[in-house]
Amino acid sequence: MTECTATNAFLSKHSMFGGLTEEELEVIHKLLDEKHYAKGSLILRQGEPNNSVYFILEGSVSIRKHCLSDDKNDREITVLHTGDSFGEMELIDIQSCAASVVCLTDTTVITLSNKDLYTLSKGHLMTYTMIILNLAREISRRLRATDNLLALVTTRQGTSL
Repeated sequence: MTECTATNAFLSKHSMFGGLTEEELEVIHKLLDEKHYAKGSLILRQGEPNNSVYFILEGSVSIRKHCLSDDKNDREITVLHTGDSFGEMELIDIQSCAASVVCLTDTTVITLSNKDLYTLSKGHLMTYTMIILNLAREISRRLRATDNLLALVTTRQGTSL
């Protein structure tokens, strides 16, 4: 486990840690692992297991997804930058990666694993509860944005689901 160089100020700006005290952030800070990836590195591959949420400390990544009917052509869904996160869904649904993540630049991330969250739930239940609520809010925001995009696409195509 590599010591995390992220500050509590960085953590407190992320929606997943919103509303947490300095003391609670210190507890979480001890659980975080820091990882470094070179430009072009694959962090996660669609369809493979993942048990962590990743927070981009520095750098940019491409979130890429391939259609089930066409495994050869990845499509870029979005680009994430410093302060963004990915991997949240796998913490909740314990499914394989929904998309691949490729570094567009040299990238440093910090991770929080399912095991870390379990540890947190056993020793700091209120902190754990706040993180899970924040995580649910973030996933809900993303789902709303996706719903809006889907509505826009179906309206332009004159189709319905």
